[in-house]
Amino acid sequence: MAVRIGYGYDVHRLIEGRPLVLGGVEIPFAKGLDGHSDADVLLHAVCDALLGSLALGDIGVNFPDNDSHYKDISSLELLGRVVVMVQEKGFRIGNIDVTLVAEQPKIASHMVQMQENIAQTAALEKDRISIKATTTEGLGFVGKGEGIAAHAVVLVEEV
Repeated sequence: MAVRIGYGYDVHRLIEGRPLVLGGVEIPFAKGLDGHSDADVLLHAVCDALLGSLALGDIGVNFPDNDSHYKDISSLELLGRVVVMVQEKGFRIGNIDVTLVAEQPKIASHMVQMQENIAQTAALEKDRISIKATTTEGLGFVGKGEGIAAHAVVLVEEV
């Protein structure tokens, strides 16, 4: 059985006037993430990791921000489409590991729902999905509260 590993990274700027969506959960916060879709940085990193594991490009290639079909689309829907692409290549997801990098807001109380959203969308057991969060101790654009970043690693297995 062949296995492949993928890595994804995404970052979005925090702005006023948009809801903050992370892992498919709308989180109460004064700012949201700027982007063409719902700008869910956590799910974008997961999508990029899955796409990268099978050399299928990245989220921008597959769901371009100049295509009106993807304007304000839920990133859970994008993840669902990526999962289908993985399956069409003859693979299944083994596990997903994500680290969210943000000074604020605290997301510990939302992590279980994020995990459940990903599990349901990817048809994966929850114990195959890890979501963690960290800060940058006040350093850089994340530390200054200008944006949020996410890193994701996935393993896919040939069916």
